[in-house]
Amino acid sequence: MRHREAWAVEARAPSAAQWAAEQSNSGDSPSKPTPAVTQTLPKAVQRPVVRRAVATTSDAELDRDILIVVSKLKKYIKAKSGMNTSDSVLDPLSDYVRALCDKAIRVAGTDGRKTVMDRDIRAASR
Repeated sequence: MRHREAWAVEARAPSAAQWAAEQSNSGDSPSKPTPAVTQTLPKAVQRPVVRRAVATTSDAELDRDILIVVSKLKKYIKAKSGMNTSDSVLDPLSDYVRALCDKAIRVAGTDGRKTVMDRDIRAASR
């Protein structure tokens, strides 16, 4: 029930007869809401529109990035074998993932798609 006090505004829509009467009196097109019904949210509730930009990083930065979640990798290896994992594993493993992704990108491109799918990864790993 607390959510009602936070920002909800109670208002009733007009009946079909009231709406028709308002539209005929005002002469506006039916697609425009009437000022009596239109209400805006308080500024504290309005959320800004977030637009995501495409990352523009250089090829050199992309080649150095670690593509593996280190903690998950170490946890997996420890659980499967009881062994520890050296940090030096991350660079060659990321290079392998990068090469696999590059092949999958080519496979998706030859299929005329702009989305890399699981089948592209499978085809690239053969």
